[in-house]
Amino acid sequence: MDLQSAVQQRIDELVETDLGIQVAAYRHGELVVDAVAGDGVTPESLFYAASTGKGASATVANVLVDRGVLDYDRPIVELWPEFGAHGKERATLRHVLTHTVGLPALPPDTTRETLLSKTEYLAAAEPWWGPGTKLTYHAETFGLLVGEIVRRATGRTIAAVLREIAEPLGIADDVFFGLPAAHRDRLVQLVEPAGADPMFAMLGELFAKVMPSAATPRAAYLNQPENLAIEDPSSGVLTARGIAKLYAGLIGEVDGVRLVRPESVPVITGPSVTMPDELLGNPATMALGYAIGRLGSTAEESPASFGWPGMGGSVAWADTRAGVTFALTRVLFDPTGSPSAIEIGNLVAKTLC
Repeated sequence: MDLQSAVQQRIDELVETDLGIQVAAYRHGELVVDAVAGDGVTPESLFYAASTGKGASATVANVLVDRGVLDYDRPIVELWPEFGAHGKERATLRHVLTHTVGLPALPPDTTRETLLSKTEYLAAAEPWWGPGTKLTYHAETFGLLVGEIVRRATGRTIAAVLREIAEPLGIADDVFFGLPAAHRDRLVQLVEPAGADPMFAMLGELFAKVMPSAATPRAAYLNQPENLAIEDPSSGVLTARGIAKLYAGLIGEVDGVRLVRPESVPVITGPSVTMPDELLGNPATMALGYAIGRLGSTAEESPASFGWPGMGGSVAWADTRAGVTFALTRVLFDPTGSPSAIEIGNLVAKTLC
């Protein structure tokens, strides 16, 4: 059985629990898996994919570095003078991309509606540590910081720059930071598993130091398309095919398009920082804007892989050694994660990597 058929057969079985699934995989720039399951789900359906969208934010930053617009080690204050408060004058884009800049927390009054107004707060904030000395996951502030740095350097929003980068790949309408009104009819309605409230509450407590509960995504809120109009560069509204193709254009050539020079790929995707996560406690190995390792395996087990999963069960990753990229989205918005993303990802990796 070929890989396309094997993936299709398995997601047809998984749809009983996952309710709807999209899967896409590229190898050396060629779409080799394009599978969907579930009522109303098509390859063009848009899913709220939470932090899977961070891969798009990181890719925008890395493309701009490759084009000479940004520099990993240029002090942020040269673009954003207010950012130098409280000893942050030596903080750089590299620190932001590796989650070591020391600004993981939003103010307690933050809601999803006020999210984009918090860049001034971050500029004035005292960092938790000296930039580059420690690491913790910047769940929401990552996108705000990258987005503001991009805006200061280009004069445009990160969403506008993403669209420019995505257009040559034919995916400008497949990866968004905010859902345009013209595409609201493509949005898939998410479903939370029965009894999910305690798990969401536990996650709220875990992230209470960095993200107010009012900013925590829940399906009832996300299923209202107007609520996703806010451009949040820490999240994504996307198709599996779109984000997988974006990663494919980053690590190689797709349809005659390369997003960065070949010699930049190992710089971007190789390990940059290895430290314990101060908040979550796990060991973390970071590339420049992505976590090293495939979902379901460690950085040591899959050192050529990098990417980011999203709360609820989506994921996108790439493997530079095999020239493979993979993405999965699904209807079931489960705060405990997605066994399906691991299983199908492992099936693709076993076959192609």
